[in-house]
Amino acid sequence: MKKFLYSAVSLAVVAIVLLLIFPLSPFLMDVMIILNISLSVIILLISMNIREALEFSIFPSLLLVTTLFRLALNVSSTRNILSNQGQSGQVIQAFGDFVLGGNVVVGFIIYIIIVLVQLIVITRGAERVAEVAARFTLDAMPGKQMAIDADLSSGLINEQEAKERRNKIQKEADFYGAMDGATKIVKGDATMSIIMTLVNFIGGVIIGLVQGGMEFSQVMMVYSIATVGDGLVSQIPALLISTATGMIVTRSVSEGSLNDDVSRQFMAQPLSIIAGGMMMLIISAVPGMPKLQMIVIGITLVGGGWVLSRRMETMGTELAGEAGGAPEEYGGMEGEPVSEEEYYKDINNVYSLIGVETIEMEFGYSLIPLVDESSGGKMINRIVIFRRQYAQEMGLVIPSIRLRDSSSLNTNQYVVKIKGEEVAKGEILIDYYLALTPANPLKEIDGIDTIEPAYGIPGKWITIDKKEMAEIYGYTVIDPLSVMLTHLSETVRKHAHELLSRQEVVQLVENVKKAAPQLVEELFPNVISYGVFQKILTNLLKEGIPIKDMETIMETIADSAMTVKDMETITENIRIALKRTITRKFCEGGVMRVITLSADLEKNIITSLSKGDQGMYLALSPEVMQNVIQQLGEEIRKFQELSQDPIVLTSQVVRQHFYHLVEQFYPNVYVLSFNEISNNIQIQAVGNISA
Repeated sequence: MKKFLYSAVSLAVVAIVLLLIFPLSPFLMDVMIILNISLSVIILLISMNIREALEFSIFPSLLLVTTLFRLALNVSSTRNILSNQGQSGQVIQAFGDFVLGGNVVVGFIIYIIIVLVQLIVITRGAERVAEVAARFTLDAMPGKQMAIDADLSSGLINEQEAKERRNKIQKEADFYGAMDGATKIVKGDATMSIIMTLVNFIGGVIIGLVQGGMEFSQVMMVYSIATVGDGLVSQIPALLISTATGMIVTRSVSEGSLNDDVSRQFMAQPLSIIAGGMMMLIISAVPGMPKLQMIVIGITLVGGGWVLSRRMETMGTELAGEAGGAPEEYGGMEGEPVSEEEYYKDINNVYSLIGVETIEMEFGYSLIPLVDESSGGKMINRIVIFRRQYAQEMGLVIPSIRLRDSSSLNTNQYVVKIKGEEVAKGEILIDYYLALTPANPLKEIDGIDTIEPAYGIPGKWITIDKKEMAEIYGYTVIDPLSVMLTHLSETVRKHAHELLSRQEVVQLVENVKKAAPQLVEELFPNVISYGVFQKILTNLLKEGIPIKDMETIMETIADSAMTVKDMETITENIRIALKRTITRKFCEGGVMRVITLSADLEKNIITSLSKGDQGMYLALSPEVMQNVIQQLGEEIRKFQELSQDPIVLTSQVVRQHFYHLVEQFYPNVYVLSFNEISNNIQIQAVGNISA
């Protein structure tokens, strides 16, 4: 069946080309004209019912084929008109008689107006919109690609979804680029129609007077009917397809089909409809106005607006009634409500107050639609995607996140809590987009100044109508849900080591036991306890090291524990064993940009190590510590332009002590040792800290 359809389309195009050469009988001419009009109506209806332009991605090619079809019919009809004394089928004759109505001058004026409307208004407007849409789409591609990469890196989407969104952006650019060229074809078709009309009329008059022996009045009537009829049967389909072109290229911010958008958006403004009806009633009082028609229209608009207003009030009351029925918080033995004092007389009920959630997120009232699935909120689905991606990346399963609304917050605020305590807070505007300010924007855009909560990047809250323009100027535009999810994901990553409970450690060990039971039996509890193992994993997570390769971690512990009892040293040995994982995480394109320590500073650190009850610790003088922290702060600024987390590279002996020195001042700095980096990686030093 598919092969037949492919062949049919190819044969149809070839047949259209042959129409330019071979003549058609009046009967076949009628069939082709009716088919042309039907196809144009179908294309217009499809363009009105699609939700986005890519649903009708064949339109540019279809536009070329239908234009060629109309031109082929024009050539065939011209041949018939000039060779058969103005006869080219019943359809052309009927259109000509209907429009002329016995008056040649009026008929020609009507025809010229139709052609000019299509050429000057619809075709030129669609051409301009397609040109602007193509340019804006191409200019906005880098910003859209950056937004996809940001969502992918934060875990809001997976690799497959990112690939689909990139393909869609590429297809949009190709589509609007093709539409920009295709509209030139429509413009040329309208111009050619005027030329064909002149050829039909002038050529027909000459042939009728010179070769046909007809009188001048008879020639004018015959060929004017044929000319106008032929022009109309080609221009009406052209007008329909030009309208479809305008429909497609102007559907930039629609959420449904044109029918859905028009009905929904008009019905959402009953007061405007009532005001329009009242204006018609007022104008009807002007002397000379057709009072009956205006009064009927005015009353219809006022009545329709009033009905819509009442319907919206009724729906609002029903929704308020559904939301207002608060659940009973306290219940007795038989399910009957009791007072709060009576409920907490039972001491067992008091225990429900002292538990804390591992992770919870509280929202202001206006942010509830982002979370509520019944209202179309997608936050829960996005959290599920992030949990899956984080488990694949880091080897830790994020516990369930408790979502709840809070009356103590402002309507646009949200709070992230870890074990009952606030660790992050932000504020978003639900009806706006966040435009992150680039280093050198092409042009400033108006908006509400703000700071992106996850990374502290300056930005502006902008309205949806400024979104595409902001992307063209170089801004990275993010929707409010992605802003909140990015902040949540970065907060979870930062506090991941606090989320690793003893129970979770046991679960991870049991998971390894399925594949390596002898390794688990050797390690627990003879070599190491679950508590010490939890502490080692916590140390790794705190510094952003994945614990997914659990077998390698356990094998390294088993080997190191025979000769080493210090947990910090065992952790360093594990990091060396995970060198490929660490290199993959922190290396980009085979190059790792780092800050190094001078030999004098490393020697100073080693000589300053002292032994205490908790092991070795660093005892640098306050002046040296202050100098090191100050230099590190200056070097970190270089990484802001590199779009990379700052990394300090040291020797293995110094690494853990230098990390403990800087973690309280710069928690986002990663400290690695040379032994943790693969040999095939190019290390590029962008700064150095000296003594």
